[in-house]
Amino acid sequence: MAEARRRRKKKQQSEYFFDYSLLFIVLFLLGFGLIMIYSASSYEAYDTYGDAAFYMKKQLVANIIGLVGMIIIANIPYHFWERFAMLGYVVSMILIFLVKTPLGISSHGATRWIGIPHTGFNLQPAEVAKLCMILFLASLVCKMGKSVRTMKGFFIMMGAPLPIAACVYLITDNLSSAIIIMGIAVLMVFVASPDYKKFVIMGLSVVATAALLVFVVVQMGDKIGGKFRLARIQAWLNPESQAQDKGFQTLQALYAIGSGGIWGKGLGQSMQKLSFLPEAQNDMIFSIICEELGLFGAVAIILMFIMLLWRMMVIANNAPDLFGAMLVVGVMGHIAIQAILNIAVVTNSIPNTGISLPFISYGGSSALFLLAEIGLVLSVARRIQLKEL
Repeated sequence: MAEARRRRKKKQQSEYFFDYSLLFIVLFLLGFGLIMIYSASSYEAYDTYGDAAFYMKKQLVANIIGLVGMIIIANIPYHFWERFAMLGYVVSMILIFLVKTPLGISSHGATRWIGIPHTGFNLQPAEVAKLCMILFLASLVCKMGKSVRTMKGFFIMMGAPLPIAACVYLITDNLSSAIIIMGIAVLMVFVASPDYKKFVIMGLSVVATAALLVFVVVQMGDKIGGKFRLARIQAWLNPESQAQDKGFQTLQALYAIGSGGIWGKGLGQSMQKLSFLPEAQNDMIFSIICEELGLFGAVAIILMFIMLLWRMMVIANNAPDLFGAMLVVGVMGHIAIQAILNIAVVTNSIPNTGISLPFISYGGSSALFLLAEIGLVLSVARRIQLKEL
């Protein structure tokens, strides 16, 4: 009898799905990211810390911790986290305010991190907020049910992330993360609601507002003065006019991209990383990829992200319930928006907002919480029965 029960349990377990393709893509991006972080930061790291692998080692530690967390989360039923949705919302708000306390850490003119005492680790509350917002909105969609399709439900769903996004922007001066949080909400509501008219109207309104803002910047010309955001838009429109100021980083990134050609100069052969390009291992790492590996390397990485998003789409379409599907949609939206914004900034398609490339850029907080999100996706995937695929 005991042997029969073991065989029956093993058969039941084998009927469930595990997405090894998704796991492989994530591991590949992490490994590739470590190589590129070492390549992009070795000169600066040796010059500053006397260790060419300084940034790579720190990222490796964060990746290992993140992978352990991912495995743990993947083996916990995802509904376990639903009960912490509201708590996560509140905690993320508290953490954002903590950056204004003595725990706050300032870098590059902004205070966006919290120092964890006695650990040497800095936590970025915006990364916590992204994960907690996905969890909270997925729970909210399930509680609202069909009412999410109404105009009232739409405004509730879009209003829920507003306080968090506003605090991220106003308190930590992190516009890009605020945009991502709102973008996650838009995508999740878009998937949950079949009425697309309101999204078309909202999209047209955003485009019209952006066009008006660009028009105002062009008309103001040299009158912008100390208006930081407007100055960035001006630098985006004409980076050559501010080659030594706001447009410097963008121009150096474009030089790196242009000099890479089709096949690149070769791994480790970048010139722009030699103190020419600021944040080469972080926000601008895609330009180093283009310089060293050329158009071929850039397209290959973009294709890896497309494959990653496609695997998430498959999981979301086959999720056992609405909560699981919304979790995966939220994670998919986060990674897609962040990757698109990063590549758009590096190629000067949009104004510089300072945002990292998922799984590849240097950043411990980003790696930890992105891997936690992948753990949630794998947890949903593990509950999919093979007969449903």
